[in-house]
Amino acid sequence: MLVKITAIIQKEEDWYVAKCVENNVASQGKTIEDAISNLTEAVQLYYEDDDAIIENHQTLITTLEVAI
Repeated sequence: MLVKITAIIQKEEDWYVAKCVENNVASQGKTIEDAISNLTEAVQLYYEDDDAIIENHQTLITTLEVAI
């Protein structure tokens, strides 16, 4: 089964951290490509032995400018 996920990737010091919005799984890598690859593997492992129902809700992502 193929599932679309939403990934957020942020640079934290010397690492890129990739997080899946739908299930809060995260991974990291030295490059963006490594972080995405590692996140893909982590999500696959997350669902490997799970019969969880995967809901495909539309995910909207935006940026906000907030005065602080």
